[in-house]
Amino acid sequence: MNVVVTGASRGLGLEFVRQLAGRGDRVFAGARAPQTSKELQSLIARHGDRISGITLDVTSEDSIRSAVKQVSAITGSVDLLINNAGVLLGMSAMKDTGQADRLGHLALEHGIMVMTTNAIGPMIVTQEFLPLLRKGSHPKIASITSGYGSLAETSSGSPYPYKASKAALNMYMHALAVDLRKDGVISVVINPGWVNTAMGGPAASLTPEQSVNGMVKLIDKLTLKQTGGFFDWQGEEEPW
Repeated sequence: MNVVVTGASRGLGLEFVRQLAGRGDRVFAGARAPQTSKELQSLIARHGDRISGITLDVTSEDSIRSAVKQVSAITGSVDLLINNAGVLLGMSAMKDTGQADRLGHLALEHGIMVMTTNAIGPMIVTQEFLPLLRKGSHPKIASITSGYGSLAETSSGSPYPYKASKAALNMYMHALAVDLRKDGVISVVINPGWVNTAMGGPAASLTPEQSVNGMVKLIDKLTLKQTGGFFDWQGEEEPW
């Protein structure tokens, strides 16, 4: 299976690369600077020609199109696209501004960056990879969302930009599922749970290995009946 993973230099993206390449899939690991990730480079060295590091910045259309060309030079089809790249800008920005993602301190620049990275960028990535996906075997698009993206279970307070971006991602990918159903392309969004990564923090209840293992099992079993769905990492449906 040919797989493209975005945000593959660390966290969940790196773990997707590790598990998928480990079972024999051909993985294109997209990251803004794949050559600077020691862990990704170690995986590439270990798995030989099963992993290719692809320069891919989801906030740049030029970078996205270049990434498609890089993949197209190696294969004529993609079976699975995992939209994993994302940012919780408020958390890092809070170190500088105190409350960058909280009501009363929201900034246009931060909101635009989070929305671009977490929602608009993944949609453009998907759009540009569609020609390769349409040539894939039972093609699937799995976009990593968050429980924060659920309108039905909205909690109070921050992080406002992150919540809005994940809700937007959910809508983009649900609308895409409706449009692509006739082509046999599956699109779902998956909540990975609270994972011990740079974003989730050390107190999180899941390891990347646990979360990705569950998500891979879900992705493998997806059918057109489930396209447009919102699932957790164990395959249970989430409230919109």
